Amino acid sequence: MKKFFVPLCLSALALALSACGKNPATEEKKPVVKVSTEVIVPQALSINNELSGRVVAPRVAQVSARVAGVVLKRVFEEGSEVKQGDVLFIIDPAPLQAELDSAQAALRKSEALAFQAKLQDQRYSALVDSNAVSRQDYDNARAQTLQAQADVAANKAAVQRAKLNLGYATVKAPISGRIGRALVTEGALVGQGEVTPLALIQQLDPIQVDLMQSTRDLDNLRDSFRAGELQQVGKNQARVTLIRDNGSFYPLPGKLLFTDVSVEPSTGQIILRSEFANPDRDLLPGSFVRVRLEQAVNKQGLSVPQRAILRDSAGVPLVLLVDAENRIKQQPLQLGGAINDRWIVNDGLKAGDRIVIEGLQHARPGEQVQIDDPTPPLAHSTDR
Repeated sequence: MKKFFVPLCLSALALALSACGKNPATEEKKPVVKVSTEVIVPQALSINNELSGRVVAPRVAQVSARVAGVVLKRVFEEGSEVKQGDVLFIIDPAPLQAELDSAQAALRKSEALAFQAKLQDQRYSALVDSNAVSRQDYDNARAQTLQAQADVAANKAAVQRAKLNLGYATVKAPISGRIGRALVTEGALVGQGEVTPLALIQQLDPIQVDLMQSTRDLDNLRDSFRAGELQQVGKNQARVTLIRDNGSFYPLPGKLLFTDVSVEPSTGQIILRSEFANPDRDLLPGSFVRVRLEQAVNKQGLSVPQRAILRDSAGVPLVLLVDAENRIKQQPLQLGGAINDRWIVNDGLKAGDRIVIEGLQHARPGEQVQIDDPTPPLAHSTDR
């Protein structure tokens, strides 16, 4: 047994020493990470600003009583659509009709007195030349004729005013739109010494949104326009998209109407008014919304897919660049706004750079990667 024990021990020792002295270079190499990339290509990009705003009705009419009286009837249905000229309320017309009748009677009386004064004026005019009447009597007759004519004119005006008041007893819609709740009920005394609101009508289609933008942002845009970095979008060409409270986009596009000429002293902001079609009455006055407004175009803009963006511990956005030797390098960025699923790059990249868009979780800075089906340079749409 001892003769075989020594060679076996020597063999085991030789195998152990052989395993310990194995060359690391002979070990199996780590597989190269495969990534997909995209080449950065300049393209025309719209510069959008997302602004807060409030929905406002372009036309608002407060229906008020223009004559004093008792409301007899409410004709309209609360919350319904009304057209200009539709009857809304009926105020008791009896007292107003009586005033009209009285004014017409006073007019007929004044016309009779004017006729009598005119005849006397004509008789005295024929007699004054023959000295049958004195010049004083003729002048008095002439003055009475003129006074009677003035009384007729005054009474005609009183009749016209009485007719207007009688017409105001039938309260009509001054504009077309949606009417709210009635502010008075049947039997209410209105217009007695003060203006009495009866209802409110608001135009809802189209509807407007007043946006607020800081003067600093506007100044930065103007500086970019003057420097030639950006091209201004015309008022009629600017695309305006409304974002609802739930984050969804309003399906109908809007348009920019005008920019106000004064700044709000308390906020340092300026109002930009936009308009949207509202056929289904989804947008109601007073609602707070967000609006994405296209204000400029960068003819040589750069953008990257949102999925290509990483962030460091400080929250700084960065991408993974692939150099000429297919090695990974981290590149911090300054991002602008978003267009669809892409971020606008303000600084950090240049045309021709190749960035990793897939396989980011396996790629490490300094390591060499294998580009798997590199994405060709494509012109990405800037439509929302």
